[in-house]
Amino acid sequence: MLPFYAVIMAGGGGTRLWPLSRRRRPKHTLAFFNERTLFQNTVYRLWGLIPAEHILVITVEEQQALLREQAPGLPEGNIIAEPLPRGTAAAAALAWLALRQRGVEDAVMAVLPSDHYVASVHLFQRLLRAAYQVALEDHVVTIGIRPSYPATGYGYIQLGEPLGEYLSFPAHRVRRFKEKPSRSTAERFLAQGDHVWNAGIFVWKASVFHEELHRWMPRLARAADAALAQGLSVAQPETLRPLWEELVEDTIDYGIMEKTQRAAVLPAPQSLGWNDIGSWDAVFDLMTQGKQKVYIQGAREHIILESEDLMVYLDDQPRLVVSIGVQEVLVVLTEDALLLCRRGESQRVKDVVRTLRDLYPQYT
Repeated sequence: MLPFYAVIMAGGGGTRLWPLSRRRRPKHTLAFFNERTLFQNTVYRLWGLIPAEHILVITVEEQQALLREQAPGLPEGNIIAEPLPRGTAAAAALAWLALRQRGVEDAVMAVLPSDHYVASVHLFQRLLRAAYQVALEDHVVTIGIRPSYPATGYGYIQLGEPLGEYLSFPAHRVRRFKEKPSRSTAERFLAQGDHVWNAGIFVWKASVFHEELHRWMPRLARAADAALAQGLSVAQPETLRPLWEELVEDTIDYGIMEKTQRAAVLPAPQSLGWNDIGSWDAVFDLMTQGKQKVYIQGAREHIILESEDLMVYLDDQPRLVVSIGVQEVLVVLTEDALLLCRRGESQRVKDVVRTLRDLYPQYT
């Protein structure tokens, strides 16, 4: 059996959760739901399944020290800084290079985001074990989430022919990917019942990944091969920078998954409790779970009159919150910024952050 490794991608800034998430304090380093941050919860979900020495974290240099503080159980050398940010495909290639430089000729790699929420750790680990088995058969595996509503902010995967069951989870070939469909298309996918959300979690043999890189992303493959041949260490990202400067930014989804003939998907049940925490609307939905219409975080006391679909998130000093007749509004207050947003519009926060970077970079 091949060794099992996990690669946690933890270099993003989480601009859709501004003003709480900033360059100096990105989303995955924040604690929303318990005392652990999203990144720490990602590491925690792997305990007992993958040894600490087999967990690699790919990040950016300015976050490296912070993530080491948040994950003291991981070997220091396992938190690896990218030479330059070039997308998730390049991050996965850097992890492949790290394994080869450690003398690992082949392994099964699970590549996961650092900023997702998962309710059932037990079910998550069973899914990864099942994906490991599918990957051993030279498939490029992704995890799908059974949709609960016609979301337009997620990518969709159409299920193809069955491949069999793995630890009681049915696996399928991937028929096609569809990025962020229109509302009507999402409703049609939901009605058809043969589409799942793309969770952005991938499992593959390192050797298969390398082959797919050469087939679909040859420039990235050549850069990784050149680094290996020249003995350029991932522990010294500045030595890799000239190779990474020649790369264009691309994702695993676009660069490999939408092109490969080896793609397989394991649909996860809704009981997994997955959420990508991609917007303030997602935070509201997760914290209310349909049981109440109001979510207040960080208030000393609050009085809510005739208000619903309201979220008030205070990251500054606790204070009294009073709401009268407020409908469908999200409020986020930090030390230096206030966000007011209509429910359903919070995906647009990332567009505001782009403007802030040009006009008021001190707030990003």
